[in-house]
Amino acid sequence: MSAAVENQRTVEIELVNGHGGVDPRKWEDLFLPTPLKLENRLRAQKIEARLSKLMLCGSTLRRVGEVFEKEIEAGLRQQPSSLQMENTYVPELPDGTEEGSFLALDLGGTNFRVLFLELKAGQLLREKVKHYHINDALRLGPGEDLFNFLADCVQDFLVSQSMEKETFSLGFTFSFPMRQHSISSGELITWTKSFNCGGMDGVDVAALLQRCLSARSLDVTVRVLLNDTTGTLVAGAHIDRNVGIGVILGTGSNGCYMERASRVLHWERPHSAVHDVCIDIEWGAFGDNGCLDFLRTEFDDEVDAKSLLVASFTFEKYIGGKYLGDLLTFTLSALARDGLFPADPNFRKLQTSHVSLFEEESCAGEVSRTLSALREACNSDLLSTADALVAQYVAHVISNRAAQLVSVCISTLLKRMDRPYVAVAVDGSVFKHHPRIAKLMNKYIALLAPAHQFSLMIAEDGSGKGSALTAAIAARMATRGVARL
Repeated sequence: MSAAVENQRTVEIELVNGHGGVDPRKWEDLFLPTPLKLENRLRAQKIEARLSKLMLCGSTLRRVGEVFEKEIEAGLRQQPSSLQMENTYVPELPDGTEEGSFLALDLGGTNFRVLFLELKAGQLLREKVKHYHINDALRLGPGEDLFNFLADCVQDFLVSQSMEKETFSLGFTFSFPMRQHSISSGELITWTKSFNCGGMDGVDVAALLQRCLSARSLDVTVRVLLNDTTGTLVAGAHIDRNVGIGVILGTGSNGCYMERASRVLHWERPHSAVHDVCIDIEWGAFGDNGCLDFLRTEFDDEVDAKSLLVASFTFEKYIGGKYLGDLLTFTLSALARDGLFPADPNFRKLQTSHVSLFEEESCAGEVSRTLSALREACNSDLLSTADALVAQYVAHVISNRAAQLVSVCISTLLKRMDRPYVAVAVDGSVFKHHPRIAKLMNKYIALLAPAHQFSLMIAEDGSGKGSALTAAIAARMATRGVARL
């Protein structure tokens, strides 16, 4: 942890606790976005007022945290909750003793990968990867066809590496909501993204993949089934043993963490020797039951109405890269209807990459690329420098809210885990490419959980390396005679 971060956190803790003669009421204001500065101050004031519902103060964020904690508890107790709180049955993280050669299959989008990893004393010695494309017919056809194709690709990969006669354990990253029955079995709950394969109701996806691999006479055993969030946690822990939370902040968003096994009710295997277990929260759906309706704005209503899955993935639509561009569009459109912005952007002309671009230029005190993007999106050459500043402000407001809401979740988990120090492994395009998001998250987590030390770290390729590492963990446990969960 850098001295600058530590000093900043000390100042913020003092503000929270009211030490040093600082008025603790100012803590509320530390969450507000930077004010809009225009020569036309009246216009700036009207815009700020129009967007005020997107600006969350400290007390509102504390309320979100309280709701999140209640939903966590309900989900762990298998009571009605918008959080799935899925038991992944992953009871350990990398400890530096992982050995052997492993395969990983990473399925989460139209492009997927087969990977080979060789580990010795926990260190990665060799890695091979091959990418494959899934066409529309496979993504929308029978599930059996998709899984036969996956097995064909594993076979193609092994043949290309002259390893088709060798024996492997495989980690299967299946980045769709599922109900797990063990570390190596689980059923699809619902397809998301661009997939909608039929015939998958009640099907164990790991067993189906195993059957397809065995039909090709491949000596490959599916040892673990996990999603990319769990993989991110495992990949992060391979770098830093203090990692206890994994977060995806990209096109979508999700989190997982190491929970005390005694707090988890959903077990289908003996677990008396398990101290902690990884819980997949599936926080993208946080609020689907209405518990976050107090946050919702008219702009969020428009984003939801135009989304593929209406009235679902409520929380993800506040923070996910798939939606921030639409939120920028609809917010500028509302300002245009009120005469506070000169033109209405065309739908889907502004993407989440533009949110990052506008923020980047705002940080640098520039507007040229913002102005160019706006003129193209609005099909108008009439926009001015002041209009570019307004668009940058809107991008900042929605980015600030996204950072706040992710920080609420992480700070709640830090308090729940109550460890002296926790590293948080994060992956995803929004976290890696947005110029402000990491700094804002560091600030807000410190404000919301001032007594808990933490750090944010990028964990690359959790869906690939994390999957293979989890297979290595399962193999390590087997050598110790630990029954597979």
